[in-house]
Amino acid sequence: MKNTIHKAAIAALLLLPMTAFGSTAGGVTEKTFIDVYKEGGWCMHVILLFSIGTVWLIIDIWTRTNAKKMTPADDVQSAQQHFLVGDYLGAYAAMKAAISPFAQVVRAALGSVGYGKDSTEEALLTEVDKITSTLQTRINYLSVIGVCTPMVGLLGTVSGMRGAFASLGASGIGDPTALSMHIGEVLIATASGLFVAIPAFMGFYFLRNKLQAAVHQLQEKAELLFRHAPYDYLKDVDVGQEATYAALPNWVVTEEVPAES
Repeated sequence: MKNTIHKAAIAALLLLPMTAFGSTAGGVTEKTFIDVYKEGGWCMHVILLFSIGTVWLIIDIWTRTNAKKMTPADDVQSAQQHFLVGDYLGAYAAMKAAISPFAQVVRAALGSVGYGKDSTEEALLTEVDKITSTLQTRINYLSVIGVCTPMVGLLGTVSGMRGAFASLGASGIGDPTALSMHIGEVLIATASGLFVAIPAFMGFYFLRNKLQAAVHQLQEKAELLFRHAPYDYLKDVDVGQEATYAALPNWVVTEEVPAES
């Protein structure tokens, strides 16, 4: 199913600019996708990679920022049940077994719950920022594609125009139709770059807002768990029970060594 969606989206995105330039004025000469692709020149290969990257990023980020994936109802219910009975060790184990961003945030907060409210809230917010930063980085790639793709198309147009004028200088201006055909061909590169850049920018702004809404819901659900938490009873409790590597300095003598007789 997922592969089908990828293929359909890529085909739709690539065929859109090609369809617009797939026939001459009046519809006399029909051109195939391959014909138009070749006419665009070398830059079409780069634009093709950008278009595939755009579709893949939009689908991937859409899936990752889905509220059901960011804050699964099963993980929320599991955490609430453990908190209601005061089983914080069980809550930590359950969140460690889960793979959702919500589980990561709750697990990070539980790992610091023995150090007080401030440390717990700081750990929670730090983990939220970490998740947001990771997903925002992926979204920013869409902005990069949106900026670079028209430039690549323009570079291909300039390169093609250079060849067209070089051909005109060699053969003269006896046949202006040949020049107009060259100009029409090289403009395919510019148009293709714009057709890829537009959905990339639209995806960037839409997914950025979608991420903010999903993160807000995640943080709200996680903070609700720790509302009125009994920090006094949890003081110095190692809920995470993770391995501790920071031992005492090796120059500190913890016990006396008996003297040799």
